[in-house]
Amino acid sequence: MAKAKSKTKAKPKDPRVKVPIRVMNQKMAERAVKAAQAKAMKLGIETISVAVTDESGNMVFFARGDTCSYITYETCKGKAKMAAGFRRPTKEWEPDFHEHIADWLSISARLDMVCVNGGYPITKDGICVGGIGCGGALGNEDHLCAEAGAKAVSR
Repeated sequence: MAKAKSKTKAKPKDPRVKVPIRVMNQKMAERAVKAAQAKAMKLGIETISVAVTDESGNMVFFARGDTCSYITYETCKGKAKMAAGFRRPTKEWEPDFHEHIADWLSISARLDMVCVNGGYPITKDGICVGGIGCGGALGNEDHLCAEAGAKAVSR
């Protein structure tokens, strides 16, 4: 007796070059965003915008607060990129921003970074895997929200 032929076709090979899987993924980024938003609520802030990038500054997740301006997309992303790139909270650079403003304006313009409070690095096992940036509140409030978001997913 002859065997029946399978009617399913083999899936064609994907012609695209593969991209490495990064530690920072959408699920992790979304957890960080929710933690930052929860901190904002505890501080009495109606809404904030939050951006999460991977270690190279590529956007992974963004949530714009309902009452926040459209500019928070760029400012949050810039804060997250700076925190990831320099591997430190943006708040730690504030004294240096004021002392060397021309240098920082040049750097930030070239690298799309925002040199103000509200960015925090995200780490895993002591290695920077991304950054989070918050905007729409006051500078120190943005910092506290970003810190809460980062700490919720960092180890």
